[in-house]
Amino acid sequence: MQIRNTSAGYGWFAIIAHWVVALTVLGLFGLGFWMVDLSYYDVWYRRGPDIHRSIGILLFALMVFRLLWKFIAASPDPIPAHRRWEVLSARAAHGLLYVLIFVALVSGYLISTADGSSISVFGWFDVPSVTGQIKGLEDSAGLVHYWSTWALVGLAVVHAAGALKHHFIDRDETLRRMICPTRKDN
Repeated sequence: MQIRNTSAGYGWFAIIAHWVVALTVLGLFGLGFWMVDLSYYDVWYRRGPDIHRSIGILLFALMVFRLLWKFIAASPDPIPAHRRWEVLSARAAHGLLYVLIFVALVSGYLISTADGSSISVFGWFDVPSVTGQIKGLEDSAGLVHYWSTWALVGLAVVHAAGALKHHFIDRDETLRRMICPTRKDN
């Protein structure tokens, strides 16, 4: 089982982390979008945000590890048939996806801890507030969280469309490399 990336393709860790992050981001976005309309008396009024926060903290840990992994296991070489603008735009999009994920996660954390309280992660452990009580932080962090998550999902749709374009129109290995590890180096 190939864990690390090669020059020809991604290893299992990168592939699994990519799909776990993608599904988690979309799930958190859907949950967040749904729970803003919950009434105080809805059973999910407290449960939804608790799940949202807990998964967000775990996603943050995975993203930190994924970022470290990116420095340890270099990304595969670009596919030779890709034009320079495609390679540069892919790098820019990936970088921006990482930035938007971290902005969304940190702003979500700041919303929840603006009053000085900690976040309980499924009752397993607590993540304390690093800011203490800061008046107005919840509102400004909420605005950043709102727009960064919409930008993130929008860019993820563009990213997916690009992968599908490479798969169905260009018929190259772009999408296949993120589904199954390539066995050999170039």
